[in-house]
Amino acid sequence: MSFFPKISFQCEVEEYLTKVFRNNELITALGGQEAENKYQSLLSRLSHPPSFTTVRVNTHLASVKHVKKLLFEEIQKQFKGLCVPVLEHPELQDILLIPVIGPRRDLKKHPSEVIVGAQCGYAVLRGAHVYVPGIVSASRFVKAGDLVSVYSDIEGKCKRGAKEFKGVKVFLGNGISELSRSEIFSSSGPLKGLGVRMIEPVYLSPSFDNVLPSHLFLQNLPSVVVSHILNPQPGEKVLDMCAAPGGKATHLATLMHDQGEVIAMDKIANKVKKIKLNAELLQLNCIKAFCYDGTKALSVEKREDEQEGPPFSPESFDRILLDAPCSGMGQRPNMAYSSTLKEVTSYQPLQRKLFTVAVKLLKPGGVLVYSTCTITLSENEEQVAWALKRFPCLQLHPQEPHIGGEGMKGAGLRLDQLKLLQRFDPAAVTLQGMDINSLQDSREDDLISLANKDCIGFFIAKFIKSKSK
Repeated sequence: MSFFPKISFQCEVEEYLTKVFRNNELITALGGQEAENKYQSLLSRLSHPPSFTTVRVNTHLASVKHVKKLLFEEIQKQFKGLCVPVLEHPELQDILLIPVIGPRRDLKKHPSEVIVGAQCGYAVLRGAHVYVPGIVSASRFVKAGDLVSVYSDIEGKCKRGAKEFKGVKVFLGNGISELSRSEIFSSSGPLKGLGVRMIEPVYLSPSFDNVLPSHLFLQNLPSVVVSHILNPQPGEKVLDMCAAPGGKATHLATLMHDQGEVIAMDKIANKVKKIKLNAELLQLNCIKAFCYDGTKALSVEKREDEQEGPPFSPESFDRILLDAPCSGMGQRPNMAYSSTLKEVTSYQPLQRKLFTVAVKLLKPGGVLVYSTCTITLSENEEQVAWALKRFPCLQLHPQEPHIGGEGMKGAGLRLDQLKLLQRFDPAAVTLQGMDINSLQDSREDDLISLANKDCIGFFIAKFIKSKSK
């Protein structure tokens, strides 16, 4: 039984998704009831966090074994001696996995309440404390040091500064308020800093606030897989077209042993600053970040030799990662998806513009990896079918490692083509919780298998551009 309600969508988006997951190809292959069961399971999974927290080790600075030891000691401190293992992944040898304990159904709720916004709430479910900007409401007499129960306003209907909220709210756990109500809602402007220190979260995950910041990067498992599939080599010129906040760009640079050139682009200036800060923090020097619109990154005129940044000449890059802007429906946890159908369907044409530029920027024989963190056909398998028809120079290639499932039926791709794709589907596992007893009784192989399946929704396709004859 689900601990949280299934994810909710606007009516037109729900109708759209229902058609996607009941398409004729899928129903022919699975049967109507099985297709419906998988879809309903997906909706339940999306509202819950993944079963594991995944962190990527910065192997440029330290070994996985060394960081694993430091992280285990940190988690022991945070969890007050509770023995939660830190696992190494046999196929992704630069990540560590920490099982998430929960949902904990026996927590006592306190009379004093703090209501947080949905995004803050999702962060709490993945191990974060509550910071002041995320607080929407607090009970009338909350003082610093009080025990409070924290709830998420998943529909965004609570008025800022309200003394109570009777609307739809989801219990996230208990904590200690670091500030009084009057300090939280000070008229002198929004405060920063810690608002509630979580001591009994519904899902027990470690906090990574200032924990080994130069050695660890918090990253979902499929996002780590992407960089391994691109497999950049030292000395190559690599493009990350939509790079913010820099998780994949810094991973690519690490895999290249900081030798070569990683061009990281994003069209929002503040996000580019974040890429630069992360590269600096992880002590990686081969990343060059530029504020630039990827759809305009192809130069139509001859470039000056000394020009470093975009736009670039055709066939400039050995490998290109297009982790495309997308509808983001695979992100977890998410209990209420607010985008309209117009917003959801706006991504496909943008992704095609970016993809077209990527193909032209790629050298013959080069590798292009396309990925999204969403679950729709239109942004995933349909894009692959379009690309193969539009660009005869592209061929689908096997992915290594292949940890997720095959592509989803419904876009007219052949079975052999679907097998070359990689779709991480949260519905692939039964909804279940993990307590400390079941964790200790589990085999490590079974835990790794669960981590591979119970992650965010994600899609990956790998293409190679044929060499001109």
